[in-house]
Amino acid sequence: MKNQLKKIIPSWFINWRRKKLSKFRDMSPQETFRHIYETNHWNSKESISGGGSEINQTITLIKDLEEIISDKKITSLLDVPCGDFNWMKEVNMPSTQYIGGDIVEDLIKRNSENFKDRTNVTFKVVDLIKDPLPQSDLIFVRDCLVHLSYDNIFSAIQNIKSSGCKYLMTTTFTECDKNTDIVTGNWRKINLEKKPFNFPKPLLIINENCTEGNGLNKDKSMGIWEISAL
Repeated sequence: MKNQLKKIIPSWFINWRRKKLSKFRDMSPQETFRHIYETNHWNSKESISGGGSEINQTITLIKDLEEIISDKKITSLLDVPCGDFNWMKEVNMPSTQYIGGDIVEDLIKRNSENFKDRTNVTFKVVDLIKDPLPQSDLIFVRDCLVHLSYDNIFSAIQNIKSSGCKYLMTTTFTECDKNTDIVTGNWRKINLEKKPFNFPKPLLIINENCTEGNGLNKDKSMGIWEISAL
C-alpha cells in the first residue's frame, strides 16, 4: 500500500509533509540534538548515539580506521559529532591526538569525566555547522550529515573547507540515486557524489557492512576526500 501511494503522490509533497510534521521543525540544531541526547531518542541500550554506534555495527570501521590512521600518517583526528565515544574508544590510535567535538554540552562533560585517563583524548563543545574547527589531519564526520537539512549541510561543508584540515571522512550511501531535504534531526540517506552536493570521486570508500534497516542500508559507507578538492 505504501509503495502504491508513493507512485501516486508526488515526492515533493511527501517531503513537504514530513518536514511539516517533524517534531524538530521549530528547534535549533543545538536544541534538537540536546533533546535527542536527553530522551535517548534512538532507543539504543548500548549507546546514546543510536544503534549505528553500537560495537556490532562498527567492527569493520574500527579495523579500517586504524589502517587509515597508519597509512595516511594521521597524527590528529577531529571526530565531530563524537557522541558518547562508545565505539571510537575501541580504535587503537596511541600516536594520534584525538579531539571529540559535539554540540551537546552535557555529553561533552560526561565524556570528559568518563575518559579523563586517556592522555591523547580530549573533548570540547563544537558545532560543526558554525564553530571554528580545531586543526587536524582528519575530520571524521559519521552519521551526522544524514540528520541535517540542506542548509545546515552546506554550512557544515563550508566550515570544513575553511578549517585548514587535510582530509574529510564522512558518511555516504553509494547506491542512493537522489538526495532529499529534511528538517534537521530527522534522517535520510545521502549520496555526496549526487546533486546538490556533487562531491568528486573519493580517494577511498569503506563499506561499513551495515545490517541496520533489514538490509536496506547495506550501501552505508565512509568516504575519504582531500578537503582541498571539495
